[in-house]
Amino acid sequence: MTYLSTGELSKRLKVSVRTLRYYDQIGLVQPSKKGEGGKRFYSPEDILALEKILLLKSLSLSLEDSKKIVTEKSITSILLVHKSLLEEQVDSIQKSIQHTTSLLNILKLEGTINWEDLLSLVVHQEHERDWQQYFTEDEKQLLREQLPKLENDDSTTKKWVNIMKRIEMCMDREVSPQSVDMQLIMEDITILSEETFQGDQQLMDKFWEVRKSEKASADLRLYPIKPAIIEYIEQALQVEK
Repeated sequence: MTYLSTGELSKRLKVSVRTLRYYDQIGLVQPSKKGEGGKRFYSPEDILALEKILLLKSLSLSLEDSKKIVTEKSITSILLVHKSLLEEQVDSIQKSIQHTTSLLNILKLEGTINWEDLLSLVVHQEHERDWQQYFTEDEKQLLREQLPKLENDDSTTKKWVNIMKRIEMCMDREVSPQSVDMQLIMEDITILSEETFQGDQQLMDKFWEVRKSEKASADLRLYPIKPAIIEYIEQALQVEK
């Protein structure tokens, strides 16, 4: 039988000598043979046990649970609990990604973070939006599926963010709502609205009335459109009519 010293095993499995000594100390993986001066040697069985522990460690299992699994105690129950914990972590990470994306989109829109608006959109996400006060069940379902969301990084959300930014740029340059530039933006809004609302003009008009209302937008936790922007768009819409 071939034995490996602590140093040799460390090099083969790319594990620090300190870690091997710690595993030995806590009784997780102990060498089967000791030589002169307390030198430790690992048998093939010891090496296999260590490889199992390293594999379980890569799954983010605790050393305690890893030891139980290696000794074939409660393997199924431990793995099921561990799977559940990992799923919770995935959910938490996904929410963090969504909140970060919201921050990035708000920064693009505002150039700074409006904390009051952000908190109202993010912190209270678990509360049900008051859709039924403004829309039918069918309209609510379509809006939930189609509306752009700040926490998303999809192309539709990016298009709407870019449109809002272009409108603000026109306003900053004091471009008339009747200008060619603004009317081109209005055409883009019309095209994107038809895509978002699937050609339902009545729902488009209904949703725009909701967006013009500060209270309604707050009830639905939609990112607020500045009154000045709403007025500017309304003036541009008069030209279209």
